[in-house]
Amino acid sequence: MPSNNDVPGYPGPGELPAELDPRGRRHARRQGSRPAATARGADQAIGSRQSRSERRATKRSGSDVLAGASLGIQVVAAVLSLAVLLGSGWAWAQYRSFKANIPRVTAIPAGGTAASKNNIDGSDQNILIVGNDDRETATDAELRALGIGRDGGSLNTDTMMLMHVPADGSKATVISFPRDSYVDIPGHGKAKLNSAYTDGIADANGDKSGGAQLLVKTVENLTGLSVDHFVQVDLIGFVRISDAIGGVDICLNNNVDDGYSQLKLSKGHHVIQGKTALAFVRQRHGLPGGDLDRIKRQQYFLSAVFRKMSSARTLLNPFKLQNLLKAITKSLQLDGDSAGHTGLDPLKLAQQMQNLQAGNIKFTTIPINGTQDVQIDGGTQNVVVVDNQAMPDFVDSLIGVDATSALANATAAAPSSVNVTVVNDTNSSGLENTNAAALRAAGFKTTVPAPTSDVLAKTTIRYAKGQESAAKALQAQVPKAVMVRSSTVTGVTLLLGDNGVQVKSLMPTAPKSTAPQPTTPSTSSSVPVTTAADAGCIN
Repeated sequence: MPSNNDVPGYPGPGELPAELDPRGRRHARRQGSRPAATARGADQAIGSRQSRSERRATKRSGSDVLAGASLGIQVVAAVLSLAVLLGSGWAWAQYRSFKANIPRVTAIPAGGTAASKNNIDGSDQNILIVGNDDRETATDAELRALGIGRDGGSLNTDTMMLMHVPADGSKATVISFPRDSYVDIPGHGKAKLNSAYTDGIADANGDKSGGAQLLVKTVENLTGLSVDHFVQVDLIGFVRISDAIGGVDICLNNNVDDGYSQLKLSKGHHVIQGKTALAFVRQRHGLPGGDLDRIKRQQYFLSAVFRKMSSARTLLNPFKLQNLLKAITKSLQLDGDSAGHTGLDPLKLAQQMQNLQAGNIKFTTIPINGTQDVQIDGGTQNVVVVDNQAMPDFVDSLIGVDATSALANATAAAPSSVNVTVVNDTNSSGLENTNAAALRAAGFKTTVPAPTSDVLAKTTIRYAKGQESAAKALQAQVPKAVMVRSSTVTGVTLLLGDNGVQVKSLMPTAPKSTAPQPTTPSTSSSVPVTTAADAGCIN
């Protein structure tokens, strides 16, 4: 190992960055603090514009392989702390080379995104982690080892996660997005979430930055969170990285023999890496919940990766560390600088997350309402139904906001400052106009859209986050309405339902025995959460 003076670019005496000075790390290591970092990934561009149906017609075996690809990113979560953990001149030089050579993509547009201008979680960071089955960086030998060809891959981002890191770095939450989530893709209507990236590349005539930007925008619109950084990894990257760390420990509840993923393992404990690790995280056939159970597999694998990396068996081994850096540099891609946006700096992220422990890294999935068949591109496809009604509460819980008390504690706005959209979701015509007139008589401004064929069981006041005061003013006029905060509206909407509830001036006098309506928004069932400390076995 070279001395400090032998390392080109290494700071001279007194210039060693504080975060890399080993004298400042010894005490933390004695106390058992273990740095952790986060994840990044790489993608490649596609050529000519294709229809979405043509892109989806890509051989599915390749797309299935992709599901494990972005998991390599979580390996990087630990790797990014290497510069903090190792204070040698060698480590500093290695880190500088790593940072300089890792590919970048303009995932965040110049001037930031719409969500970043209304940043609901302040200085917290949200890192979008994605993976696909691009095989461009693979060597022929690597493809032969995996038993696949250069053709047959896919740029659909079949694995998507958002890592939320509070400003103090005290914890992290990794949120999984099912690839078949049925969402609004700006400029493309309703479709599966995993097609947003390829749609964006096609829109940008093959520029991968267009794909990253459209996916970022889609996720921001879905969650309301601002995506601060973007990380991508390809199929071969996952194999390289899992090989570099020597594999991870897993435990299976049952024997597995899956012809689709080619995973064959006996019940019990195994150390898996490379091709076997890839098969483990991509298997969905034979699992009770299909793709949703595959997400559980991915989260389980990431937890195992973090536990191994935080043990320092890899990061304190200079040979493994060097191999790991090489694998990451070949396989990952991070967001880069653009006007008004600074690209992801792995060292700064590592500093922020250096005290993370396995019990402080949580894994969860966006709220959903099962699956259903829909028409996409002229054919029937099964999609995952996102619970948009539960999304605001889910996000508030993530960023530490008490959603339930927000409405209760709000002060009702002056009616003259509130514009209410009045929608008739009943089988009776004309109700929207009579209710709009009653609200205008009470001082509100109203908008009445064209009628639809929708029928809602109960009259509902739907309002956007931040519109609690306006919603409370409307609630005073429709006290029996169900209160729902939703990401599907931008203001306050009165949806008239078939239960007969209307503006109170149009309602008969309520009997004295009528129970008061709740003043808090409805909530959905809780979303399961696990942590990186959870071990045990899995299906």
